[in-house]
Amino acid sequence: MSFEPFNGVTPPNEWKTRLVKDIAVVNERSIKKSDRIDTIQYIDIAAVNHRNIDQLQTFKLNDAPSRARRIVQDNDILISTVRPNLKHYTMIRKAEPDMIASTGFAVVSPKRVHPDFLYYYLTSDSYTRYLTQIAEGQTSAYPAFNSDIIENTVIYLPPENEQCEIGEMLASVDKKIELNNAINKNLEEMAQALFKRWFVDFEFPNENGEPYKSSGGEFEESELGLIPRGWKVKKISEVTNIVRGASPRPIQDYIDSKGMPWIKISDATEANSKFIVKTKEFIKKAGISKSRKINPGTLILSNSATPGIPMFVLIEACVHDGWLIFKDFFGVSKEFLYYFLLREREGIVSLSNGSVFRNLKTDILKNYKIIIPKDSVLMQADVIFKSINESIASRIYQNEQLAELRDTLLPKLMSGEIRVPVEQDHSVPDLPMVAERSANYQP
Repeated sequence: MSFEPFNGVTPPNEWKTRLVKDIAVVNERSIKKSDRIDTIQYIDIAAVNHRNIDQLQTFKLNDAPSRARRIVQDNDILISTVRPNLKHYTMIRKAEPDMIASTGFAVVSPKRVHPDFLYYYLTSDSYTRYLTQIAEGQTSAYPAFNSDIIENTVIYLPPENEQCEIGEMLASVDKKIELNNAINKNLEEMAQALFKRWFVDFEFPNENGEPYKSSGGEFEESELGLIPRGWKVKKISEVTNIVRGASPRPIQDYIDSKGMPWIKISDATEANSKFIVKTKEFIKKAGISKSRKINPGTLILSNSATPGIPMFVLIEACVHDGWLIFKDFFGVSKEFLYYFLLREREGIVSLSNGSVFRNLKTDILKNYKIIIPKDSVLMQADVIFKSINESIASRIYQNEQLAELRDTLLPKLMSGEIRVPVEQDHSVPDLPMVAERSANYQP
């Protein structure tokens, strides 16, 4: 089995045919006993998502996982050899000192090829499908492939200056996505910090605009300790209606490649934000009435497998029975409840049961206690929360557009179907913030 050219297009005559091993080295560097390394920055497979590294783990070398062996340097390409369909891949543009990757990665070091060109070639949807077919044909417990598959892949190489232009054009799209993600991360941190300051530390502005607690605000006893005078403690069931999602049975008879979006736990764990804007699977029309249909803007909470994850759904969808759905709100907003659930996740999950898969029973959540602020304070916070969420949602949609643009251009550029003029400015112009779509975030 070999990798066929993109779209079945024959590359231009001036493009050269090379094997990856002729232009790059796979798994070139590994830790040796003689290496004088004390502390490493470790990249685990699970930490690599959406072409980004979510988090590096710091270990003393002697305490590091046994799979922490591959030395990573600038411009190295990381591709998971296990379950390639999950797309755990990224490019290290600037390596941290003593950065080490799991042996579950094939670490490809470009030598006689433009790094960006090779990166996008090896992480294209077409090439990922090729690796997935090979992995699924193996007899191992987990679909995997050997790194020599990459080494012996045929690459069609344009002239060096065209490699550079193609790589930079595609990289400029990803840089815009990364910038949007960084802005969204900062906005979300601001919202969480505000929630803590106002509703945990009780330093919301008083009538004079001064921090309530620090300025001598009055408190009273409650079953959850001292709270600001006039605030209340209630059960979550008293401030919202909670219903469970539903799954048609047998599920496999109702799943399709098109239809109504079908929200599963994996759609949340693999999302790059608190918003779900797309799903991997869809449910047939006949299954909609057997599930639980929700409207855009709905707040949901995972109650199985990985319980306690609050998410906003920005699309019309059906919800798997591994989710709890919040409908109607009394004395609180869904934004306030979201940040409360996020902050209280550890406490809520500690009450779940199940040895292998933890489950959060609906009654546990309904009886969980929540501090309810005065309406005037909540209204002030909601103005900020809603503005931040609308801004984040808009950038999420913009990123969806950018990713679609990149994935559409990639095979055409890699096959030579579209030729790139050299020495051009390939920066990505700002796309509109898609106000009509971000309106799906409904306060």
